[in-house]
Amino acid sequence: MTFTYEVTDAGDANVRKQIVAPLIRFNESQAGPNDFRALAVVVTDDEGAVVGGLWGSTAYGWLHVDLLVVPEAARGQGAGTRIMDLAEAEAVARGCHGAWLDTFDFQARPFYEKRGYVRFGELPDYPAGHTRIFLTKKLAG
Repeated sequence: MTFTYEVTDAGDANVRKQIVAPLIRFNESQAGPNDFRALAVVVTDDEGAVVGGLWGSTAYGWLHVDLLVVPEAARGQGAGTRIMDLAEAEAVARGCHGAWLDTFDFQARPFYEKRGYVRFGELPDYPAGHTRIFLTKKLAG
């Protein structure tokens, strides 16, 4: 069999599915079904416009928080806590026992640590001069 290799910056969701399919099959043969489900907490304003929220997923008993955006006008008013509480409660309802996320040293690390998240890794100089920090938390349930 002859293979062709191509580098591209075009993100095609269908191509990604084709690339990841054999990996998913292998992982499930080793660890069982991953029961992946998307999870979002959507924050809207008075006019119904999306102004923030949380984007993540649950799989293998874990909540992964991909991103959290607290509307600027709601910062310091408990909005971040409310969003995280909702996501973590939904994760527990789905049977999750842990959560993990990453943040940058100039973002919300202290906020997550106050919520009980602990550092389990870091990627220095990403972006240059900063650190990407990985945090985890055991969820009740």
